[in-house]
Amino acid sequence: MAALSRRLFLAGSGAVLAAPLLPATGIARSATGAPLHGLSAFGELKYGPDFQHFDYVNADAPKGGTFRYGPSQWLYNQNPYTFNTLNSFVPKGDAPPRMEICFDALMVSAMDEPDSIYGLVAKTVTISPDRNSFEFALRPEAKFHDGSPLTAEDVAFTYRTLKEHGHPELSLPLREMTEAAAVDAHTFRLTFSGEQSDRTILDVATFPILSKAHFEKVPFDSSRLEPPLGSGPYKVGLVNPGQTIDYERVPDYWGRDLPVNRGIYNFDKLRVEFYGDRQAAFEAFKKGEVLFREEATSRLWATAYDFPAITAGKVVKREFPSEKRPAMQAIAVNLRRERFQDQRVRRAIALCFDFEWTNKALFYGLYERSQSCFERSEFKASGTPTADELKLLEPLRDKLPPEVFGEAYSLPSSDGSGRDRKLLGEARRLMAEAGWKPEGRVFRNDKGEAFKLEILVDDEGFVRIYSPWVESLKAIGFDASMRVVDSAQHQARQADFDFDMIGMALLFSPTPTREGMDGIFHSKSATLPGSRNLTGTTDPAIDALVDAIDEVTSRQQLITVLNALDRVLRARLDWIPSWYSANHRVAFWDMFGFKEPKPDYAFAIETLWWFDKEKAKAIGKG
Repeated sequence: MAALSRRLFLAGSGAVLAAPLLPATGIARSATGAPLHGLSAFGELKYGPDFQHFDYVNADAPKGGTFRYGPSQWLYNQNPYTFNTLNSFVPKGDAPPRMEICFDALMVSAMDEPDSIYGLVAKTVTISPDRNSFEFALRPEAKFHDGSPLTAEDVAFTYRTLKEHGHPELSLPLREMTEAAAVDAHTFRLTFSGEQSDRTILDVATFPILSKAHFEKVPFDSSRLEPPLGSGPYKVGLVNPGQTIDYERVPDYWGRDLPVNRGIYNFDKLRVEFYGDRQAAFEAFKKGEVLFREEATSRLWATAYDFPAITAGKVVKREFPSEKRPAMQAIAVNLRRERFQDQRVRRAIALCFDFEWTNKALFYGLYERSQSCFERSEFKASGTPTADELKLLEPLRDKLPPEVFGEAYSLPSSDGSGRDRKLLGEARRLMAEAGWKPEGRVFRNDKGEAFKLEILVDDEGFVRIYSPWVESLKAIGFDASMRVVDSAQHQARQADFDFDMIGMALLFSPTPTREGMDGIFHSKSATLPGSRNLTGTTDPAIDALVDAIDEVTSRQQLITVLNALDRVLRARLDWIPSWYSANHRVAFWDMFGFKEPKPDYAFAIETLWWFDKEKAKAIGKG
């Protein structure tokens, strides 16, 4: 089905997105032709051109110590359970988390602002009069770890390479890039077609910079365990494939005294440990082989934190508030498989998951039911559509489920029994309405084909959670099962869309861009291997709403567009929302310092915390 053109869509969407009639804000208001030290999507920058350091850091934090942990967040092709490549920026392979810390970028985000970036390799950026070109003045002192200079040729090579060969999270935002040019050794120009969002630059200016000389010698693919040449605050040290990787702080790092880096990157060594399952990782933490752990298993959090180091006060167990960023944890239903394309089928599947029973019996009451793809944020829709939302939705009415125009769709609560007869009966009715009749104990279509459904997981913890769901699905007529695979196979099958249903958790930017949404919800990413559009959604109405993100000129307009998009996503249930937590649940050996409160938009333990010698000595870890 062809996507609606943006022009056609906006012509019928009313004043809410009539950008030319509204005062310009943020980047659209930023001066052209003048060097700028930072950029912001909406409003003013918090930090002026002469700022000394970010407010959320301890500028005098000591350097030293080793931080041994397993990251709870990762990017691109990274895998927290194993690794077989050190190129983190390609679609295939399994790279270790935090490889990006070895690479500098033109600009970096501030963790206490939702949509601002400041110069790192780029001292300033100048916007062209037509706002389609950005000229970056590079710092001449920037260099790679081998001492060679980081030049505009390296930056130009990076953007051309990432557009053609990069992971979808890197290549999709560069679709409208028309030129990446080295004007001279220390001036780089990035030009777009004019079809990009004015906020595209906030994403792409933070991309890692690669060494042209390095990748002229080796292929830019996932075939190598040789670390690519970087320029960042850390470089790769010990590599034990699939088990351990060390990132060693570069003592003569060229950018260590820049305002954006003061008080950051305090550990001498970051050691990332890989374990085949969560229980093994927990046992390693109890022994002190791992020093920090974000607990993702509610059973362990509720029952297992009574080991000797806890009772002796050597390990701290506490919660930190989650970021002010939209979060999605959901099950993707693969619409590339015809039997899942009927919305009634997806709703029937969702009704068989009893969250209330699961939360009580398996989660110890520690989670909340997720209803939205933008949970914990102002982008989550509520109530009935506002007048401004209706201006977006009415032109699309014939392409949208009727539920979009009522109360924001929410999955109903169960009676908590684990087998809510009312909800399971409704699921049977929906399947019959969709043309699937029970024959014997299995749903079959007119061709006599059974409805097969397999949930793909890579951790035994999910077997415990999803097994009751599978049993309920089987009880009403699905030929349902679950398959457990190792993490490498799981990632490969996810990248190739080789599954019926699969889970994914995402933390969105605090100010989502069209490019960010493209890779998850837009039809252009549905057939792109490695993209996050796991559902294979190709819906012209969703495309139109995602495209409309480009046209907003205020945060309130962005909220309106994403509220409308959320209504559509929730009604369709391509993604079946699961659960969420309002806080980070963490435990750590009491040998670290950190500044409180944490910044609102990141939980960057490895970059903001520091090793405290006195604390370490007090618990026998000095």
